[in-house]
Amino acid sequence: MRSIPIWGLVASGGALGALARYWLGDWLLRQFGKGLPWGTLAANLLGAFAAGFLTIWLEGRDASSQHWRAFLIVGVLGAFTTYSALMLECLIFARTARSGWIVGYLALSLAAGLLLVWLGARCAEAMRLHY
Repeated sequence: MRSIPIWGLVASGGALGALARYWLGDWLLRQFGKGLPWGTLAANLLGAFAAGFLTIWLEGRDASSQHWRAFLIVGVLGAFTTYSALMLECLIFARTARSGWIVGYLALSLAAGLLLVWLGARCAEAMRLHY
């Protein structure tokens, strides 16, 4: 992986993350309908957990960890999670009869995301103790 330039790792990770986000959103839309933006919520919460986990898991590893960080955290998770979609969905809620959902949706996204990034980090720390 060291022979691939960092920008190539970020770009290829971003392509994979964007595809994963599309597939997740499409699948959740078919499962649950349009009531809540389940795809964005799920992607952001899964991404928060994964970011916390990977940050701690890769911490203090050999020099290749910089490449893995670029590919997984910046590339894959950077494209998989999406702040702009979260804000766009709040705008859509504001322009429809669901404007009362904005605060709850934001609170759920932020509180659950913070909890999951913390849990991901704790899981990685626990696993690292055993290796």
